[in-house]
Amino acid sequence: MNVAFVYDRVNKWGGAERVLLALHKIWPAAPLFTAVYDKKRASWADVFRVHPSFLQRIPFATHAHESLLGLTPIAFESFTFDEYDVVISVTSAEAKNVITKPDTLHICYCLTPTRYLWSGFTQYMNQPGFGLFSGIAAAALRLMAPVLREWDIVSASRPDYYVAISQRVKQRIETYYHRDVTDVIHPPVDTQLFRRTSGKRTKKRSYFLTVSRLVSYKRLDILIQAFNALGLPLVIIGDGWQKRELKSQARSNIRFIDRHLTDSELVRYYEGCRAFVYAADEDFGLAAAEAQAIGVPVIAYRQSGVAEIVKEHVSGVLYDHQTADSLIAAVREFLTQEYTASDCRAQVSNMSEGHFRKRMHSLVTKLYQKQKTTMIPAAV
Repeated sequence: MNVAFVYDRVNKWGGAERVLLALHKIWPAAPLFTAVYDKKRASWADVFRVHPSFLQRIPFATHAHESLLGLTPIAFESFTFDEYDVVISVTSAEAKNVITKPDTLHICYCLTPTRYLWSGFTQYMNQPGFGLFSGIAAAALRLMAPVLREWDIVSASRPDYYVAISQRVKQRIETYYHRDVTDVIHPPVDTQLFRRTSGKRTKKRSYFLTVSRLVSYKRLDILIQAFNALGLPLVIIGDGWQKRELKSQARSNIRFIDRHLTDSELVRYYEGCRAFVYAADEDFGLAAAEAQAIGVPVIAYRQSGVAEIVKEHVSGVLYDHQTADSLIAAVREFLTQEYTASDCRAQVSNMSEGHFRKRMHSLVTKLYQKQKTTMIPAAV
């Protein structure tokens, strides 16, 4: 198979980027097509032949792509994939908008339907994240949303098959795009990196932990409200446009770490925490999976992709409402229970990178063979 990858934008590091690197190990010759490419902020992509779109020629595009919403779908339509047998789009936005010929198989590994148009629309309207220009941004999104949703529905019709990263995302794809999902394959967890180095958990673990981008849909405001009331120590690792606002809300028991951490430093923070806490309606929740891999219990919102990897009262606690009061009750319940590292690790035992690569390779090969069979003309 001659394979190509497509991704929304190559200008950051996170869970989706780990997916792309895992796919690269399966098909190392596959190029990567994207809207914009920031080499300085995305050194992980050095292993790919990266093909950015015409948007790359706009001076501010690599770091201000949100202002180009009307052009980004067109950018993906401008690519040509005639020489490829299989196109795999990894996307939470516009990358699925690529156009392929009937004999080219397009598989969408969907991180979530475009969040700012669907599941996160209200949150984005309330907190667009553009500082002094947030009011203008919200008004623009409200005005453009009907057209952008129509475009998104059209682009959602273009992949031949959908693979979702979680059951939660599968539900969203079916609800918003009215498309069937071929399979659910969780993103890879680096179980070699995220494992307990000391052999057992330290008895000095006193703080609760979250690792997250500091943006509105992650609902860190709920975590801060809850731990302000509880008075228990909370460590928040991450950076984002909401940092200043969140810091202003937090009391002295809440500590922010916004500098870049090495992998070993991050592992030590996981090892030393009492539990990992989440308030977002996550698509999957890779950080929570990493915590479970190390043997750390997780406290998470029940209507979230995170809930799929937490076995209640065995590897953590799930709470019903996305509110501070519901989280407070969950933390208090957690404090009355005991959890073992082995039970936590068991929840992600089948989510290693090797397992991910095996499942993706098998599924893509099967769908490609099916495509070839259906494209062969019937015998006269």
